[in-house]
Amino acid sequence: MYNGLINVYKEPGFTSFDAVAVLRGILKQKKIGHTGTLDPAAEGVLMVCLGNATKLCSLLEDKDKEYECVMRLGITTDTEDMTGQVLSEKNVENSEEEIREAILSFVGKIKQVPPMYSALKKDGKKLYELARKGIEVEREARDIEIYDINIREISLPRAVFTVKCSKGTYIRSLCRDIGEKLGCGGCMEHLKRNAVSFFDVSGALKLSEIEALSKEGKIDDFIIRTEEVFKDLPSIKVEKESARIINNGNPLLSSNIESILPEEADKKNGLYRVYNTGGEFCAVYEYDSKKDYYKPYRMFFSE
Repeated sequence: MYNGLINVYKEPGFTSFDAVAVLRGILKQKKIGHTGTLDPAAEGVLMVCLGNATKLCSLLEDKDKEYECVMRLGITTDTEDMTGQVLSEKNVENSEEEIREAILSFVGKIKQVPPMYSALKKDGKKLYELARKGIEVEREARDIEIYDINIREISLPRAVFTVKCSKGTYIRSLCRDIGEKLGCGGCMEHLKRNAVSFFDVSGALKLSEIEALSKEGKIDDFIIRTEEVFKDLPSIKVEKESARIINNGNPLLSSNIESILPEEADKKNGLYRVYNTGGEFCAVYEYDSKKDYYKPYRMFFSE
């Protein structure tokens, strides 16, 4: 079984779930998950977790992302992109300078109302399921942050820009809000995700490429080991007699540790990579200052 992360380039026309299903067939393993769903019409980086790295999915969903967006002004739709039913059409009479100013006004910490066509839940039901039944419910605005917007081109009625943003940001809704501010309406015409955390589009592999590499026996070279996600954390090696403590997922005392980076030994705070006596990465532990021990944060035994 493969354990680690792989940078998949999801092509337009199928869902993120579809991409994972195909990958299960290619790699011949069931334990595969993804982080950060992309709409069917969108393309770009899809961070996929394999084997024991599936325990990272919830952690990696919090990572910052970068998108390239084509916004279509003068049109609003029920899905907030061009795949939906058109609700209104207007002429775009705004100047290029007004459009630039409106787009850049969203940089910073803002509140955003998520779209009805999303997987968010209201009273236990997914919003898109309600939307397909013609039911629209009130959605609470959420705190997000737009770190940067780089406007690449304005050729009315379209504007092309890249966005660096926090988790929970809907680029469709950003286009909607820009259109509302301009008074002409707007929606997303195309979306490509350029980066998620340390994964970027230049290193992303299409499913056909992954299949070819798998057949050639070269796919291991493109899988990032699980421990690499935590490479910036100090490491702990457990003494031989304490191996069972890790195997059972129990807390570690200082007496159970064979070695720790000298510069970190006196700090006793934060997260640590934990290795067994054989040098195998098996967990991330967190120091508990109140109880003066290291407690399990995530366990990553090879499968």
